Amino acid sequence: MPSRTLLATAALAALLAAQRAHAADQPAAPAAPAPAASAAEAPAKPVAEQQVAQASAEKAADQPAPAAAAKPAAKAAEDAATKEVNQIIVTGTARREGLRKLEASFSITTADEEQIKQAAPSSTADLLKIVPGVFVETTGGQSGANMRVRGFPTPGDGPYSTFQLNGSALFGLPTLSFFEQSQMFRLDDTIERVEVLRGGPSPIFGSGQPGITVNFIQKKGGDAAEGGLRLSTGTANLRRIDGVFSAPLGDKWSAMVGGFYRSSSGIRDTEFPADRGGQFSGMLTRKLDDGGSVSVYARAMNDKNAFYTAIPVVGSNDGKSVSSFPGFDALTAYYYGNELRHVTLEGGRATGRQRADGTPEIARETTTRDFAEGRGAKVNTFGAMLDTRLGSWSLSNKLGYTSGSVPTYALFSGANPQTLGSYINAQVTAANDSARVRNAAGAAATGGTARFVNGGTEITDLNRQVVVNGMWAVDKDMQSFTNETRLSREVGGGHTLTFGLYLADYSSHDQWMLGQAQLMTVEPHARLIDVTLNNGVRASGRGFVTPPFSFNLDGKYNGTNTAIYVADEWKVNEQLRLDGGVRFEQQRMSGTLADSTGGDIDGDPLTLYNNNLSYFTGTTSQLAPGGVSRLRETSLTFGANYNLSRSFSVFGRLNRGHRLPDFDVLRGRAASDPTSPVEDISQVEIGLKTATPLYTAFVTAYHNRLKNSQSQQFTNAGNTVERASSKATGVEFEASLRPLRGLTLDLIGNYQKSEFTDFGTQTGNIVPRQPKLYYRFTPSYKLPTEFGAFRFFGTYSYVGERFAANNNVLKLPAYKTLDAGIVAQMNNGIEVRFTGSNLTNEIGLTEGNFRAPGAGADENGVFLARPLFGRSYELSVGFTF
Repeated sequence: MPSRTLLATAALAALLAAQRAHAADQPAAPAAPAPAASAAEAPAKPVAEQQVAQASAEKAADQPAPAAAAKPAAKAAEDAATKEVNQIIVTGTARREGLRKLEASFSITTADEEQIKQAAPSSTADLLKIVPGVFVETTGGQSGANMRVRGFPTPGDGPYSTFQLNGSALFGLPTLSFFEQSQMFRLDDTIERVEVLRGGPSPIFGSGQPGITVNFIQKKGGDAAEGGLRLSTGTANLRRIDGVFSAPLGDKWSAMVGGFYRSSSGIRDTEFPADRGGQFSGMLTRKLDDGGSVSVYARAMNDKNAFYTAIPVVGSNDGKSVSSFPGFDALTAYYYGNELRHVTLEGGRATGRQRADGTPEIARETTTRDFAEGRGAKVNTFGAMLDTRLGSWSLSNKLGYTSGSVPTYALFSGANPQTLGSYINAQVTAANDSARVRNAAGAAATGGTARFVNGGTEITDLNRQVVVNGMWAVDKDMQSFTNETRLSREVGGGHTLTFGLYLADYSSHDQWMLGQAQLMTVEPHARLIDVTLNNGVRASGRGFVTPPFSFNLDGKYNGTNTAIYVADEWKVNEQLRLDGGVRFEQQRMSGTLADSTGGDIDGDPLTLYNNNLSYFTGTTSQLAPGGVSRLRETSLTFGANYNLSRSFSVFGRLNRGHRLPDFDVLRGRAASDPTSPVEDISQVEIGLKTATPLYTAFVTAYHNRLKNSQSQQFTNAGNTVERASSKATGVEFEASLRPLRGLTLDLIGNYQKSEFTDFGTQTGNIVPRQPKLYYRFTPSYKLPTEFGAFRFFGTYSYVGERFAANNNVLKLPAYKTLDAGIVAQMNNGIEVRFTGSNLTNEIGLTEGNFRAPGAGADENGVFLARPLFGRSYELSVGFTF
């Protein structure tokens, strides 16, 4: 909105004015003292300088060198350890200059540009597979991932995951129905590194989200021009171009621009372009006289991505393995095809008049959507960062604004497949059970016939397998403004005191058409079917059938969060560092909902398929009783880190945070519900961190308790509201071993036990869809030659068995995958990269039938689930300078 843009501009202008006024009267801040030989903190450089220095060092370390000039093994291993020891992180720290990773009293995973590429993520959320304690389901495509953190219970999306760009959240809420924040972001070559904070002090800083914070940090312009161009091709007719360029603009200014564009037919065969679009980013940076900097950036994305849900698979008798449903390849097939690409949904609004039979008259409306747009996004992001000094105070300000649309147009799974004959019999029973339908027909039905919608050919094989799938359309127009200001100052006795102010203003306009379903064949590029009963009743029209439920929504929401916090970091001595913080937060939410009900859209009892569709009544309701929801909460954290040496430390952390409700949680609550909509989350962490020339290890043991964890789930029975409490105990591990020159052995993983503690009859059940054990083992070998350096790598992943739903009825088998790749970095700047994913074509299931969460397999072992994508390859050729 214009008011938010003006507010953002005014805030930044005021900060710059204050900085200029101070700089005119004060000399540049003195340089920070050099670190002591043991356990001293990193020099207090401005964040911008640290990022440039770190990026330059990492780039230089990765440049190929002739074999004759190759470093000895001990020296190479020492450099790797030094990089880990001295690495500076900025996410989750109170101080603007950041903190050495080894001295942080919390768990954080970091990855530079090369590590991101080596992980070969299929999407933004898929990158989180390198983060222990996080299990991510990305089998839906480029977006719409389900992200699960440390045993926290959630039916889907990412309620405990916040995505940041340069320290600013992309949206003021972690998630909404049919939205998670990775939907607003795509990876490209403008990203310098990522930092993923797990638990720790996250309830205090930023948006106060207590799960994980994923902070993508963009490249900035340096002292010399540099850039790169990369072309990629691969499975599913992938065509992609990436580019980035940065350069100084005079003495104090620099700029960076870059982005990508790509098209692909999709890893599952859809008959239409499943992924198409790109994004463009730019950043302008100015160094300030006090050693700080100010940056402004912009990012525009327009990306269309098909979204995939559950398909039929066949489980073995012992429940230990799965195979493809006959004629439906679990690795590559899907229902989508040109016949299903465009869907026209029916709805309406009450006129206030009555029909002759006494039912409400409805003004009919139709909505047509393209499934090729799937769960894409058209989003613009703007931001600004300021790091400076005001006398003895350090000032940091991060501002972000995001606006755009994030739709979901997709097929959603229904019940298990059945024969066409059994479906017709069910429709006969339903029609005869309705007196209104039976009287209008004049006789009871005794059977029926079926024809293909496209072509009209009669189907005589009543044993043919058919399925009913929901054809849903969700439009979301969203805006978000966030601003976080921090003032820090060193006070006596080794204390660094930080005061912070966080502001967020966010809104969403939602228009949904859910539940309408079509009857189709169980085969790739499914064909739609119409059924007519022998008494004239039309059980389906254009493939549409009586839906399991029907729900339309037209809602406009707005929310604001205001938080102040105080944090103190106390460097007791060279070995011990303590920190603590408290956050006071207030949330205000309001919204208006168009009331809806179900009825006969066309007034014809003989058309079963639209006899009970959702339509709007013409009245409205408020999102919260009294019109506005006002909530206040306090969060706390306390941590300690003890350096046994410069390369080995131990830490402990206690925190208590909250998950404040989102729009959908408030919408799903009854006006008389006495239960608080706030979720309480407490966590305990104990960990160790070490880095030597031989090995690097980060190990964290954690325990958490969640109380009143609220979620909503749209199933075939409609909207289900759940309130669960849970506990989880686990161990996360990240380790690297460097036994030989050029050889690195990486292992990451998580072992946990999570269960419901206060959840009615499901108390004691295991929290579903999160494995007890998950790990990734990645050996890599770097071979220097006179032409350049070659890196070979592979990843073996293991995901343990999980339950598909809260009732712990359907168990999803454990699975193993193998990925591999080779990178050639030539001395002339040319880079060739070839990667392959799921090389063994493993049919691993990430979830069961989300729309029927309590359902199991039928008598033939058939059930609906969402499998991994099949074997895929990608080849890229790039040039850097």
